[in-house]
Amino acid sequence: MILKFFNLCLYLTSFLFLTGFVHLPAVMGPAFTVATSGNLAKATAQLVFDHEFKKKTGKSSLKYITEEVSKNNKENQINEDFKNLIEKRVKITHQKLKDQNKIDKEFKLLVEKRVKLTHRKLIQQKISR
Repeated sequence: MILKFFNLCLYLTSFLFLTGFVHLPAVMGPAFTVATSGNLAKATAQLVFDHEFKKKTGKSSLKYITEEVSKNNKENQINEDFKNLIEKRVKITHQKLKDQNKIDKEFKLLVEKRVKLTHRKLIQQKISR
């Protein structure tokens, strides 16, 4: 009896590993679920979901999720680079405006000083006449 069971297991195992009939990762996930939780319905649902997902997308669920995450990471990196570029340009523009305002303020102070001096001279000339 034990010998027959051993032979049957040997044939099934060799059939599974040598023929390529069933993809091992596709079977190992649900088999692991059954072994750890003992829930056959959960394992069956997982196997059916993976099969339907592969049929609709052409990719396994793990590969699809990995590609989506990497695609989102690339988009986030592009957005981050764009954000950094804009921040850099805003800082440069802000510095240019500050420098320009500084020159304008200095010019304004110079003009005000000249106006005051000229005003004083005019007042002194009126008084002296």
